[in-house]
Amino acid sequence: MSYFAHPSAIIDEGAEIGEESRVWHFAHICAGARIGRGVSLGQNVFVGNRAIIGDLCKVQNNVSVYDNVTLESGVFCGPSMVFTNVYNPRALVDRKDEFRNTLVRTGATLGANCTIVCGVTVGAFAFIGAGAVVNADVPDFALMVGVPARHVGWMSASGERLNLPLDGTAEALCQHTGERYRLSGGQITREAV
Repeated sequence: MSYFAHPSAIIDEGAEIGEESRVWHFAHICAGARIGRGVSLGQNVFVGNRAIIGDLCKVQNNVSVYDNVTLESGVFCGPSMVFTNVYNPRALVDRKDEFRNTLVRTGATLGANCTIVCGVTVGAFAFIGAGAVVNADVPDFALMVGVPARHVGWMSASGERLNLPLDGTAEALCQHTGERYRLSGGQITREAV
């Protein structure tokens, strides 16, 4: 075994877990789950049969990554954040054939206790604030807060708030890395230094 699993973790036969990943206390990984290398799955994490978790993701305690959720590489899921996979669930109505796909792009941060409603895409390096409820697609590098989540700013790839307006044409440097970010047409492009 090329990954670590705490003895209390349940890993169903057939689950794929990459090298140097860590599965902590009371986690449950279903048979069809695909988990990349260097992933950390905290205490009480659940990963469904049709869930995909990319390399170097960090899924904190009490998070369920349900079927039809895909996390690209380097995604951070804060403690007790929530994914859904059915838009209008009812205990008395079977809607397993209505699961909606949710995609979280590379490097995004999903803050503690936020909710990602199924069927959306969270853009690369987006930052979802603690407790926010995301019910629509999120642009790359966007900072989203509130219920429902609203776009209030832009974040760099290293997690620093950028001094940019929400719209228009402008440039800013990341204070941490010196990378240049350009805003145009409601989208951010990044230039390495």
